[in-house]
Amino acid sequence: MQALAADRALPTATAQRSGAAKQLGCFKKSVRGTRVQHKARSAAAQPGLLQTGLAVQAVAAPERDTQMGSARYQTNSVMAVILGGGAGTRLYPLTKNRAKPAVPIGGAYRLIDVPMSNCINSGISKIYILTQFNSTSLNRHLARTYNFGASGVRFGGEGFVEVLAATQTPTDKEWFQGTADAVRQYAWLFRDIKNRNVEDIVILSGDHLYRMDYMKFVDHHRANGADVTIGCLPVDATRASDFGLMKIDGEGKIIEFAEKPKGDALENMKVDTTVLGLSAEAAQQTPFIASMGIYVFKKSLMLDLLDANKTSHDFGGEIIPQTAQDHKVQAYLFNDYWEDIGTIESFFNANLALTHNPPNFQFHDPQGPIYTSPRFLPPAKVIKSRLTDAIVSHGSYLRECTVNHAIIGLRSRINEGVTIQDAMIMGCDYYESDSQRRALREAGAVPMGIGAGCTLRNVIVDKNARIGDNVQIINKEGVQEAAREEEGYFIRSGIVVVLRNQTIASGTII
Repeated sequence: MQALAADRALPTATAQRSGAAKQLGCFKKSVRGTRVQHKARSAAAQPGLLQTGLAVQAVAAPERDTQMGSARYQTNSVMAVILGGGAGTRLYPLTKNRAKPAVPIGGAYRLIDVPMSNCINSGISKIYILTQFNSTSLNRHLARTYNFGASGVRFGGEGFVEVLAATQTPTDKEWFQGTADAVRQYAWLFRDIKNRNVEDIVILSGDHLYRMDYMKFVDHHRANGADVTIGCLPVDATRASDFGLMKIDGEGKIIEFAEKPKGDALENMKVDTTVLGLSAEAAQQTPFIASMGIYVFKKSLMLDLLDANKTSHDFGGEIIPQTAQDHKVQAYLFNDYWEDIGTIESFFNANLALTHNPPNFQFHDPQGPIYTSPRFLPPAKVIKSRLTDAIVSHGSYLRECTVNHAIIGLRSRINEGVTIQDAMIMGCDYYESDSQRRALREAGAVPMGIGAGCTLRNVIVDKNARIGDNVQIINKEGVQEAAREEEGYFIRSGIVVVLRNQTIASGTII
């Protein structure tokens, strides 16, 4: 069993910046609203991680430095904009009552924690999150975790974390029409006096799983004198047609785009990826470069492009291909783990991959942990159970059960005789007391959790679900797609998804 808890470690250093000494951060925590203060220390200092039960209340924004090339100046002149995504129809029903970035992942985290933590660990302390659909739970999580509420985040200097929701104004009366349109509707804010020192804007997605130092991304952008830089992945022929692909010249400048090409069009998109730093052998195996959907823009150029192309609503499909015709659009290679959590199948597989040993991605890394909301829960309690390749989150209670290749979320309750195989149990938002559980049973109702004698295989159980005794959720008929919302579940790509707050009666076979 691998116990996965919400990581409370405050960030250590940002990565070394070009032409500047590596800065290590330490934080002074205080209680009852007192500001969190940042003190820089030299690279010779012992880094160490400070463990705390509080939320990440602040990330130190380095104070302004008069030297334009300093690491302090570099991070202070960068802003991150995280896009909250659209309606998330491909992730439905997990997005029925929540935005995509608020979908739970890894037992104790949410998708938004990934780009937020990458920003924190990169030293970027000016962060906007653009939201639109089902944003209540996302806003609540951000407020609890990153403390941008009434008192604001105390980054020090000019740092902040702010949510920007889709709104109607005298000039904009529509919802966000796409990634570029979402940023365009808040262009006035990016020109505001509070953002006067921002030179580059990093555009990020809220539904990707990866760990990345964004300042290396920005450094590459600046070192090449690029107007726009696109994060890209090397991919082989088996995956290439699932992505938007790019062709580059001998200096890494992007000269051509193709959206999910196939056949001869796919063959035409092959490039020499040694230009981006891959070895000859790796370049031969992965001769395509795919867009990650993350970008660095010169702020002034981005605002001009949005003003000049008011009918273009998407960065990847419209703004950037147009820009590449007469501006320098550069590729930045990210040759590490990255997953687009866009469908139920990719979400399910990415979660179960976390249980592998070793995993391709893990939420705790001493140099770049992923942060989430502190919950002050007790450790998981496991009684006479057999667990193999499993992640069990805080506050869970497992009794005389068998769990294999599965994630057990916060406050989960798994009763005796249960067998769970290839499953993600998201857990619960609150506890039911023993007296409440008894009262429910006496009334013929079902308590939260997984009842005795159940078998669950190839299934996602959303939060606060109530599954009675002797239930079998095994997709007995091998159905690939089914919408049975009135019965409390969907089947997507052969994966059964039990809806949030739904009850599956005792003895049910799915």
